[in-house]
Amino acid sequence: MPPDVQEDATREDIEARALGDPHRRGEGISDVVLGGQDGLVNVLGVVLGVAAATSSARVVLVAGLAAAFAESLSMAAVAYTSTMARAEVYESERARELRHIRDIPALEREEIREIYRGKGFEGEMLEKVVATITSNRDVWVAVMMAEEHKLAPVDRGRALRASLVVGLSSIVGSLLPLVPFFLLPVRLGMIVAVLVSALSLFAVGVYKGHVTTGRRSRSGLELAAIGMATALVGYAVGALLEVRP
Repeated sequence: MPPDVQEDATREDIEARALGDPHRRGEGISDVVLGGQDGLVNVLGVVLGVAAATSSARVVLVAGLAAAFAESLSMAAVAYTSTMARAEVYESERARELRHIRDIPALEREEIREIYRGKGFEGEMLEKVVATITSNRDVWVAVMMAEEHKLAPVDRGRALRASLVVGLSSIVGSLLPLVPFFLLPVRLGMIVAVLVSALSLFAVGVYKGHVTTGRRSRSGLELAAIGMATALVGYAVGALLEVRP
């Protein structure tokens, strides 16, 4: 390898080690965005709806806090159970594939052949690929899971980590639109809550774009627009059901 190419490769390896596994970072970002966005948008919708229906800051805060903690616990539970469900689906399908390899290996071998024929392999090369894959049961099963079922293994230990990240992100996001109502009158608090929430969603979207697609501004605007549109539905409902003294 030429020295300059080797130096570039070494630099890229060092940067990758410093930043961590990009797949793991992607999982972490998705958990933070899921929890933070969901908590913020849902609680903002609640407080806007309640604020539109009543001028009592106390009522707004009670409703918002109740929604914040209920939403955060719910999101944490969903993150845990959904991750465990994916793990169970994978393990169930893997066990079924192992039985098929044991009981009907010729049919399973033909499925491997068809998969790689569809990728453009033919003749002797195709037979070598099939023979190599089917010579190792674990590799054989892994290929079937990835290519036939489109399933990837799920770390059961990640279920608890995902639950904690989603739950904490949700509670932080949920509290952001509530802060203005501790300090300001209800009507002014509504305006500030919308501005704070929009800026927060934009910032999260920019960061998500930075570590994923690279389209930071677009990602920020998309997240802010979706969040605001969803939250304003709560305001519309509250305005229609306004409680008059």
